[in-house]
Amino acid sequence: MAAIVKAVSENGDLMRLAIATPGNDFRLGACEAPPAIMSMYLGEDMTAYLKSYVNGEKKPYVANMKTLNLGAKALAPISVPAEDRNRTSPFPYGGHRFEFRAVGSSQNVSLVNTVLNTITAKAFKDFSDAIEKGTKPAEVAKAALKKCMKVVFNGNGYDAANQKMLTDTGVWRFDSGVDSICRFTEPKNIALFEEMKVFTPEECHARQTIMLGHYVGTVEIEVQCMIDMIVQHVIPSTKAAGISAPELDSKVNTLKNALASIHHETDSAKKAHLARTLRLETMIEIREHCDAIEGKVPANMWTLATYKDLLFLDKI
Repeated sequence: MAAIVKAVSENGDLMRLAIATPGNDFRLGACEAPPAIMSMYLGEDMTAYLKSYVNGEKKPYVANMKTLNLGAKALAPISVPAEDRNRTSPFPYGGHRFEFRAVGSSQNVSLVNTVLNTITAKAFKDFSDAIEKGTKPAEVAKAALKKCMKVVFNGNGYDAANQKMLTDTGVWRFDSGVDSICRFTEPKNIALFEEMKVFTPEECHARQTIMLGHYVGTVEIEVQCMIDMIVQHVIPSTKAAGISAPELDSKVNTLKNALASIHHETDSAKKAHLARTLRLETMIEIREHCDAIEGKVPANMWTLATYKDLLFLDKI
C-alpha cells in the first residue's frame, strides 16, 4: 500500500496524462466524474492504519465490514467493506482493489494500464533496491508514507475549498488536458519510462505528438460541425421566425478564423493549446448565444432536434 501511495504521489502527472482525451476536458469535475486533481481515497480505516504504522504500531489491519442483504431468500447475506468508494476521488480504494474513476468512458485504456503498471513497478523497484541495500522493509514503507501521504484525501473532491487545499499542498493538478499531455516529454517522465524499459525518449516524443494531434483533430471536427449547424439551421430558423440576429454571421467568422489560426500554427503544442481555447471558451460562448436564440424561436420553426425531441422520441 505504501508503494502505491508513493507511485500516485510522485507520478500523478502521468496518471492525468493517461486520461487526457478531448471529451474528458468537459467531463472531469462534473457529470459524476472526479476532478482533475490526482489524489487517492483510502478510506478512514486504511488511512488511520497507515498513520499508526508510521508511528510504530504493529497491530494488523482489520477492515470494518458490513452485511449486505441481497433481498432474496435463496441468496445468503454477504460481508463487504463498510466504507464506500469515494466517487469524487479519481483513484479510490474499494477494499480489495483500486479503481481509476477518472478514465474517459470512450477512450482506449492501453496507455492508462501502461502508466499504472509502470509507476507501480517503479515504486516497488525503489522499495526493493532500498531493502537489498540493507534498509528494513518497515523503514522503507514508513519513509515513503511520511513523504507521500499528502496525496491521500478522503473528503469531498468537488468542494472548492478542498480543491484549493489539495492544490496548495502540491497534489498533481492539470485542468487542461493539453497541459497534461505535454508532461510526456518532461525529463523525469522520460527517465522513468526509459529506466523501466517501456518507452525510449523518441517514443515519448512521438506519442506526445500523436496525442496532441488527436486532440486538435477532434476539435476541428467539432468546430466544422458547429459551423454547419449554425449556417444550415440556426440562421435559417432565426430568419424564418422574423428574429434579427446579424451577430450570428460574425460568430461563424470567429469560428472560421480560430480554425485557420490552428491550421497556420506549426508547433504541435501551440496548435493544441489554441484548439483547447477554441473548444472550451469560444465554442461554449457561441453555444450559449445560440441557446438564447433557440428560446425565442417557435418550436415548429426550429429545425434542430431539441432535448425534448431526443428524450421523448416515442412521443413524436
